[in-house]
Amino acid sequence: MLIAYWIVAGLTSALYLFSGGIKIVRSREQLQQMMTWVATARMPIVRAIGIVEVLGAIGLILPPLTGIAPALAFVAALGLVVVQIGAIVFHLARGEARLLGFNALAFALPVATLILSTIWL
Repeated sequence: MLIAYWIVAGLTSALYLFSGGIKIVRSREQLQQMMTWVATARMPIVRAIGIVEVLGAIGLILPPLTGIAPALAFVAALGLVVVQIGAIVFHLARGEARLLGFNALAFALPVATLILSTIWL
């Protein structure tokens, strides 16, 4: 189970570090090419989502790796699940059901990490 946790947590972290990182550093115009919803969102909200995603990604790896408060990995995974539930609801409300494929993956990875963290921790 430990190896499975690290594989899934690593993939989840990579996804959210990338996704959150670009939301933090890129301009609205650069983000609109990849995420059309950014055109109607306020940039402080986009940046806040990016910060939450990056913190969640760090929380999946750093606490278990250092052994300091490894239960925070569970909290980080739960936070990423909540972020994706919000994203799915947001896209459905905008009539963007066709975009939910990526959100389904971005939801499944932290759910798997959440499950594995309860077994491992």
